[in-house]
Amino acid sequence: MCSEACDVSIGVGSYGRGAGVAATIAVLAGCTLGPDFQVPPAPAEAGYGADAASTASVPVAAGAAQTFVTGKDIPGDWWALFRSRHLNGLIEQALKANPNLQAAQAALRQAKENVQAQAGTLLPTIDGNASAARQQFSLATFGQTGPPLIFNLLQTTVNVSYSPDVFGGKRRALESAQAQADYQRFQLEASYLTLTSNVVTAAIQEASLRGQIQATEDIIKAEQQQLVVVRNQFDAGSAPRTDVLAQESTLAQTQGTLPVLQKQLSQQRHVLMALTGRFPNQGRGAAFMLSALRLPTSLPVSVPSKLVEQRPDVRAAQEQLHQASAQIGVAVANLLPQINLTADYGNTALNAPQLFTPNAAVWSAAGAVSQPIFHGGTLLHQERAAVAGYEMADAQYRNTVLLAFQNVADALRALQDDARILAAQERTVRVSAESLDLSRVQYQDGTITYLTLLNAQRTYETARLSLVQAQAARFADTVALFQALGGGWWNRSDVIVDDRPKPNIIEIVTGAR
Repeated sequence: MCSEACDVSIGVGSYGRGAGVAATIAVLAGCTLGPDFQVPPAPAEAGYGADAASTASVPVAAGAAQTFVTGKDIPGDWWALFRSRHLNGLIEQALKANPNLQAAQAALRQAKENVQAQAGTLLPTIDGNASAARQQFSLATFGQTGPPLIFNLLQTTVNVSYSPDVFGGKRRALESAQAQADYQRFQLEASYLTLTSNVVTAAIQEASLRGQIQATEDIIKAEQQQLVVVRNQFDAGSAPRTDVLAQESTLAQTQGTLPVLQKQLSQQRHVLMALTGRFPNQGRGAAFMLSALRLPTSLPVSVPSKLVEQRPDVRAAQEQLHQASAQIGVAVANLLPQINLTADYGNTALNAPQLFTPNAAVWSAAGAVSQPIFHGGTLLHQERAAVAGYEMADAQYRNTVLLAFQNVADALRALQDDARILAAQERTVRVSAESLDLSRVQYQDGTITYLTLLNAQRTYETARLSLVQAQAARFADTVALFQALGGGWWNRSDVIVDDRPKPNIIEIVTGAR
């Protein structure tokens, strides 16, 4: 495919090219070989497979019904919907100090500079040279006699070299470099989204562990009180020694789970410290509790046609596809003639006063054309490799789109099921608590065996822990939905990318900086 250079400059500009780069391309004549990249359309048949408009409501903490609002926009600071100032502070700290985010920012700056460097290949190169030499030679070289002669030789030259981009290979290389910069842009947005999601998820996990520890401590107290009752029953002769041993064993098992939870809590705190760019011994901060978080009740759900525009990973895969498309044009142009124009102008003299006189001027001009004839099949196979690279990038892009829709569908389904699970756990806790209270009374009256009481204890203890986990799951899967929808990066109010003005290519070449 061959398109006019002015058309290429417009197309390139539509993908966010700098004004200097677009202007440079627009003034160059010639053809641009290779395919012109077209953004893949959103899949018309795609959907999430979720029909429910809201979740169930449960009369317990974190049990509010959540409504899915189709087409509602996602705020850039979506974590603020959890209404935790401590959480907001952690996010702010992470955005300032997380090394992975800083690395992504640097990678974007590097890619932008590479674009400017590649744009420079479209313009002539100008080099200035100056030299001075002092030399002595003997007259015997010319068959004469006499003392040796000493003279000075002064030279100044300006060299101009230009390779017209007749077939657009350089412009395709520039297009590829800009696609790489755009890829790094969306990689940065993906890093931003991953970081904020990880911080919120880690905080929720910490709150869950604290809730489980609190529930375990309450269970231990209840089991200690029950042990006193069983021992009194044994002392009164109404209970066998095996009941005491069984209760002691149950208490010991429960106490053994506490250090495990405490270890997990410490590790989770370390995760939060690392995410915020701090060492484990730096600033513990306030503790997260589930009761301090508010469950968002109105959840945005992007329409399927918008999802591919909002997911940073999909946009990054799209730019990889764009880069692969441009590389085909580079490979095709390498098969065709290459033109090189050079010119030199300068002065040569034996002393400084004569250096810039008309008689000291020297110049030359030359043009050359190089046409590949035989390269052992290298250029042909490079073109085929570029086509295969495009096909690979296309498959990877389509796979990324599929995973994006799967993530949203999974999150929506999880939120619906989380509400049902929480309702079931709430009923289990309520019923098992009543059963345990009744069993304790019946055991003291001697109407049931200790085994029946023990089973009631274990059912209640498991239900308590499961309830905390179910409450935390509703928060965690809400985070997963925001992440699956792209996290609202297009609505961010903070600017973490280094957007300092960069000189365009014309300024770089002319030195007007």
